[in-house]
Amino acid sequence: MRATSPVIVGRDEEIGLLSSALDAVQRRSGRALFLLGEAGIGKSRLVGECAYRAYGLGMPVLRGRATSTGLVVPFRPLAEALASRFRAAGTPTDPELTPYHPALARLVPEWRRAGSPGYPETVVELAEALLRLLSVLGREAGCTILLEDLHDCDTETVAVVEYVIDNLADLPILFLGTLRPEPGAALDLVRSAERRHVATVRELAPLHDDQVRALTGACLEAGPQEIPEAVHRRLAERAAGNPYLLEVLLADLLDTGRLRRTDGAWEAVEQPGGSIPSDIVRSWARRLERLDEPVRDLLLASATLGSQFSVTVLQTVTGFEDRALFTHLRSAVEAGVIAPDGAAPDRYTFRHSLTAEALISSLVPAERASLARRAAAAIEHSGEPLDEDGRQLVASLRLAAGDRAGAARQFAEAGRRMLASGAHGSAVVLLERAHPLAAEADRAAVAESLAVARAEGGDLDGALALADALPPVPARSEAATRRGQFHIDLAWAAVMAERTADAALQIEAARVLLGPAPPPGRRAALVVVDGYLALLPGLPGTGRPPRDPVETEQAVQKAAETAEAEGLPVVACQAWQLLALLRREEGFDAADAALERMLSISTEHALPVWRVEALVRLGANAFMRTGDASRLLSARAAATDLGALLLTRTVDGLLAMNAVLCARWEEAQGIIDRSAEASARVGDLSAHRYLLLAGATMAAHRGRRRDMDRALAAFRRAGGEQSLLMPLRSGLCRAFGALLEEDPERAAAGLDEALAWELDHPSYYYLSGRYGLRPLLRVLAGQADRTELEEARAAPGGCLAWNRQLLDLADAVLLGRKGDPAGAARLMASFTQHSAPFPVARHLGLRLVADAARADGWGEPVAWLRTAEEFFYGAGVQPVSAACRAALRQAGASVGQHRGGWDRIPSPLRTSGVTPREYEVFVLLPERPGNQQIARRLSISPRTVEKHMASLLNKTGRADRAALCEFAAECAAEPA
Repeated sequence: MRATSPVIVGRDEEIGLLSSALDAVQRRSGRALFLLGEAGIGKSRLVGECAYRAYGLGMPVLRGRATSTGLVVPFRPLAEALASRFRAAGTPTDPELTPYHPALARLVPEWRRAGSPGYPETVVELAEALLRLLSVLGREAGCTILLEDLHDCDTETVAVVEYVIDNLADLPILFLGTLRPEPGAALDLVRSAERRHVATVRELAPLHDDQVRALTGACLEAGPQEIPEAVHRRLAERAAGNPYLLEVLLADLLDTGRLRRTDGAWEAVEQPGGSIPSDIVRSWARRLERLDEPVRDLLLASATLGSQFSVTVLQTVTGFEDRALFTHLRSAVEAGVIAPDGAAPDRYTFRHSLTAEALISSLVPAERASLARRAAAAIEHSGEPLDEDGRQLVASLRLAAGDRAGAARQFAEAGRRMLASGAHGSAVVLLERAHPLAAEADRAAVAESLAVARAEGGDLDGALALADALPPVPARSEAATRRGQFHIDLAWAAVMAERTADAALQIEAARVLLGPAPPPGRRAALVVVDGYLALLPGLPGTGRPPRDPVETEQAVQKAAETAEAEGLPVVACQAWQLLALLRREEGFDAADAALERMLSISTEHALPVWRVEALVRLGANAFMRTGDASRLLSARAAATDLGALLLTRTVDGLLAMNAVLCARWEEAQGIIDRSAEASARVGDLSAHRYLLLAGATMAAHRGRRRDMDRALAAFRRAGGEQSLLMPLRSGLCRAFGALLEEDPERAAAGLDEALAWELDHPSYYYLSGRYGLRPLLRVLAGQADRTELEEARAAPGGCLAWNRQLLDLADAVLLGRKGDPAGAARLMASFTQHSAPFPVARHLGLRLVADAARADGWGEPVAWLRTAEEFFYGAGVQPVSAACRAALRQAGASVGQHRGGWDRIPSPLRTSGVTPREYEVFVLLPERPGNQQIARRLSISPRTVEKHMASLLNKTGRADRAALCEFAAECAAEPA
């Protein structure tokens, strides 16, 4: 007889917490809750209650559970949760989810593309995609995701859960997870989330005496007072407040007839004594004895396979024919021992994980080992290939049978397959299981695989410690060749982490092991990783002299050809990508040729990530050479189609900067708003910094100093000042912005700062001013001659569209200065053509060269000044507009007054009578400049500034200059 309570007892406070969370989610205030407690304490019942209430509110509910079989299955609870929803409701068709289909394909089979190689998405990319999916599902009524038994889940799932709960505060999502208080990654996450106040954690305590009596009454459909006192004492003592144990013990009393209903009342037939089972194991042993022998054997075999098991595997182990198998399964279900697993039609699950443990514990050790040995042999000899799950199951059975070495081999192979699929965390778990079990002859190979898994998972220090502990191998042996590749793999990880010294040590170790004549493929891989190392800044004490770039390029070229000949397409792609960087110094045509070869190889060998990498780099080069972003847009589409979210963010940064240079402000702001926060959330600091710098550059190119400073402060907080973007910050952003404030000295200082940084660091950013703006300003100041100009033109950066327009201006100034007005005119015509995509730079260039043209008697300086003045007045860049008006007056040209400008003045100031000219002064006051500074920036006299200041004090009612500056800052901080 089954004894199950139809109601939840003793959890009113927890139910209230769940109800409150559901209410918050309906208001788009996300919540994360964790229920912590021992097995059988009632976590799953609360999850069921939450699901019931969410359904009642019209919320989509996604429910999954980690496997308790001991198998490491990456993302299993998440895949099961999504399947539980989509099996009934179908997959969502919202267009905004389309870019995330590839990243979610691992969890949603319907989004996998036949014949298309999958993109090995990072855990962070998948987590961001899942967050977007949950947000869409919860758009109307909120969404609930329920994940149970997280203590049994893989490290990848834990990482996704951490990301989700850290980022759902403003989303209509309720996350509810359950776990036991067992040491591990899941418990560490829960404690961390609780400390960071991003999740609420509730530990479920055992039921107290009155609640035990109430639960017993609910199971028996009787009042608490009707429970025989002896029965109550027995249940309270043996179950210790655990609802599941109480129900199992109560069922045993009912099944044995020691508790029965007589004349409408419950009575204990005999006082509980020594003959009563003393614990859950004896209780289940007694229940097994009452089942038919085939059903009992089936349940013992099932329990050997774990708390969840596949019907196919069970049939392989038991040998039952279909009819007999399903007959016995039905009997076990009717007995309340197992139930079909709703997440997978081929699987069954024990009603509680304790049930399987109790059944196995009812056997003597020798019988348990024999049963596990037979099960392992049956699976291995079934003729079916073993996948990762199958190998883990066989490994667990071998271990239960006492075969440690056999278990280690299966765990290690499963771990290596996980590593190849990109599941680094799960690979580490499996290889760590294999390492202490492995036979002496196998242990070093397992340690090598474990070290690589740790390195690729981000634990380079742990990987290097393992490498240091490895026993030596004979030089030039097969083991030495394998060990050499191992050190190459670690060198790659060190290069990617920019740990120069560690990478150098691993490369040297590989060289020693492989000897002077390694196999061609290994030699190629070694040369390529060593070539990438050459690009990193050297560290004092490493003993590595600077490389000859020509020698490095020649070696990498040969390595690329060898890798292609040896059938190593990944190494070939790595080599051609490196050659593209090295050949930029020869010109962008040479760099693009290397990238085209990389694109060809990656396409031929179906390497989607490398193909998109090639497209992105080709698109970036095209954008810099011409100012045209069309190829970059194609690369973004390819990255989106692949689901490569990190690459997509990288392209977004480049597209944002392109829009800034082309003065497409709304487009640039839209890209930054879309991607800056997302890139920070996924920890993609490289893309995040570039997007922040694009925002700062946009503010600088619009003449908005305060906005630029705020954006650069965010750039600095994101580590931008320790990145390779420093020349762009100093030149393209700050120096250009200084020119829009009519401050050429500060602009020159910024450009000198950028050049000094580039001379001390390898740099492949050519828009910092070194090859365009700096030569122009130096020519205008009389500090540079044609030799310096030609050096800039001959450099690879000199052929880029942004720089070429500025070099045309510098060339025109030199020709005009030499008395060649016709030559200068030709260069100005070239400038007009090259500057067409860049309106701000175009008009600033006209303003910069007008004075030189007027002084040397060439060109049309008055027309240029009028054009520039009109543009910058319309753009609201008052310092340049005012400087153009002043230059026109000096040239003796008439200067028309703009009768407009009132619309730019905020309403409170306009009603106070502030004029457009006074407002030009007012907007500069947040920086607290002196009158002389204001006069220089607006090209007016200090006396005029004094008059405007006096008028502003009178009209705004401010007591003094400090108060007026504070008021101006407040107005500037308010949204327009």
